[in-house]
Amino acid sequence: MKRLALGLSTALLLLCSAAHADIITYQATLNGTNEDPQNNSSGTGQARVTIDDVLGTMTVNASFSGLSAGTTASHIHCCTALPFAGTAGVATSLPTFPAFPLGVTAGTYTETFDFSNLSTWNPAFVNNNGGNVAGAQAAFLAGLASGRAYLNIHTSAFPRGEIRGFLTEVPEPGSLALFGLGAAGLAGLRRRRVTAAAS
Repeated sequence: MKRLALGLSTALLLLCSAAHADIITYQATLNGTNEDPQNNSSGTGQARVTIDDVLGTMTVNASFSGLSAGTTASHIHCCTALPFAGTAGVATSLPTFPAFPLGVTAGTYTETFDFSNLSTWNPAFVNNNGGNVAGAQAAFLAGLASGRAYLNIHTSAFPRGEIRGFLTEVPEPGSLALFGLGAAGLAGLRRRRVTAAAS
């Protein structure tokens, strides 16, 4: 019985890891307080970046409102020296995401990028990370995973960035459920051991 419980718990934890390997989602709350240096913008926004490591794609979803002036650019910067602090150069395409709404104070954006396409990347980011898209992708994914990448929206009032947010990983509900089942199985096994020892 002990081996069965342990085997089941291990299998569930492995399934949790396997399910997580295909799609990884990051999110950020965008505001002026998150800028460096901070600003007093009343603008706000949300960003969601979904990585599909099987297809080799990245989907960027963003919404924003209340900006002080019209948008001039938006992109993802990577990689800061420390997690969730500081500034970094632009990692994605320049001068802005393709088809990002410009000259507006509110809007939404959705675009899917192919990691293997050179146009997805800032040429300087590629050159600084091995000189090829594989190196750029590896550095970018490492930056995302370690909290050293942020999405920034620039405006004419704040050319260096009016609102930004560091991207943090969103746990998958299925993975959390599987992890919970595995943890419950291990807790049950421990409880039986304690009960048996007390008898």
